[in-house]
Amino acid sequence: MSKNSEVIFDRNVVEFVTVAAEYCAFLERAENMKRSEFVDTILKILPLLYIKASMLPPVEQMGEESPETYVTEEIYEVLRINLAGLLAEKDDYLEVFLPDMAYSDTPIKKNISEDLADIYQDIKDFIFVFRLGFNETMNDALLICKENFGLYWGQKLVNTMRALHDIKHNPGQDADEDVASEDDNNNEWEHDGDCHCHEHGEDCHCHD
Repeated sequence: MSKNSEVIFDRNVVEFVTVAAEYCAFLERAENMKRSEFVDTILKILPLLYIKASMLPPVEQMGEESPETYVTEEIYEVLRINLAGLLAEKDDYLEVFLPDMAYSDTPIKKNISEDLADIYQDIKDFIFVFRLGFNETMNDALLICKENFGLYWGQKLVNTMRALHDIKHNPGQDADEDVASEDDNNNEWEHDGDCHCHEHGEDCHCHD
């Protein structure tokens, strides 16, 4: 087995591929989820993704050309817009851990949806090449993904986790809970607190 084959089939690489693929698949089907469900699940995937990326073995470039990419501007924008719609008013957060902050007196506004889409772009391009099954390009795609983790998307991941943690654990009500509460309030008139009609199988006429 060649050296690059040993790297791409390393246990830590295989585990990273598994988690990375799940991250991409989860974002792709997130459009119709409830916000609370999305936040709860992504907060479980992101730490695992960070751990698996940090455990990737050293990789050396094998080919002379860069591997193919999958994520077009259109794919990126559709995903980002879907995530922004899902997160709604919770999408924005203030980021202080940025190089630009050295020249700014105020925090810089960031978007969770954009951060997640940026991470998706790097990882999806890697997964796309990896699934083609050519050892040399798999190796080089892994190298690029590993380098981008250290330079770009690893930092975005931990920044975004802070914002998502706030959404999940902030004492303010989530939008899903607000809707549920409104539905409960709308149904309160239907049965009087002293009404016992249904205990005897009778139709309720308390409010006639």
